Amino acid sequence: MSHALAIDLDAVVAIDMHTHVHASCRGDDGPTEGLAAMAKYFGAGSMKPATVPELADYYRRLHMAAVTFTSDNWGSTGKDPVPSNDEVFELAAEHNDVLIPFACVDPRRGVAGVREAERLITRYGARGFKFHPTAQHFFPNDRSVYPLYEALQEHGAIALFHSGQTGVGAGTRGGGGLRLKYSNPLAIDDVAADFPDLPIIVAHPSFPWQEEALSVATHKPQVYIDLSGWSPKYFPPILVQYANSLLKDKMLFGSDFPALTPERWMADIDQTAIKEEVKTGIFKDNAARLLRLSGAS
Repeated sequence: MSHALAIDLDAVVAIDMHTHVHASCRGDDGPTEGLAAMAKYFGAGSMKPATVPELADYYRRLHMAAVTFTSDNWGSTGKDPVPSNDEVFELAAEHNDVLIPFACVDPRRGVAGVREAERLITRYGARGFKFHPTAQHFFPNDRSVYPLYEALQEHGAIALFHSGQTGVGAGTRGGGGLRLKYSNPLAIDDVAADFPDLPIIVAHPSFPWQEEALSVATHKPQVYIDLSGWSPKYFPPILVQYANSLLKDKMLFGSDFPALTPERWMADIDQTAIKEEVKTGIFKDNAARLLRLSGAS
């Protein structure tokens, strides 16, 4: 089974490179207990978990396409993700005019995780994999994870890494036991050096390591930055500077839905000094090229 995409680039105004599905259509209970704390952290009021079809309907109304994924924290919970990777891919295939599914495999699964990644690539044609070093408790440059990157590089898949501060566990006792040190983007530089043909996305403005992220993306040709998880009006000046210049072809729009809505993100970018001629690339063109979408220029 493959996931052939039918996205009409002329019909969409943007490609959101970072969205989450937290709810299953199959009656399973997802990890919703942390959503209230995250909603408070993001000032979102409430955060309703979305199913794949609900996400598709929402983005279709906005005339946008979206990359989406589940969260696999098997090493902490001992449980498989809800919704499962299979559910995300199978349902996204029914909405391939707007949805681009990525997989999520906890590196702590070891050899089984590598086999799972290869299965998802072979069965569904997975174009990318989301990693969350803080939630999954690993440094991206831990050599034990390298067999997983090898599988991704071999098949031309994208590795998307959370970086910097996280809303997961924020404000809860001890931050939920999560350690921010894992998500310093400088560790991703080792991955980019050791896997030079692996496309990498550093997700989010990387507070408090913004300059490290910009340095890695400037130095390594295959490293991109998605701007999700922050309202653009809070972007630091140096991020805006690089978005307007050296990294204008490597910056990607992302919302982090449902933590932040694409409508809010789009409205707030007008409060920044990002140039109008740069926004087209950030909104859509850079992502279309990275994802190798039909019609990308």
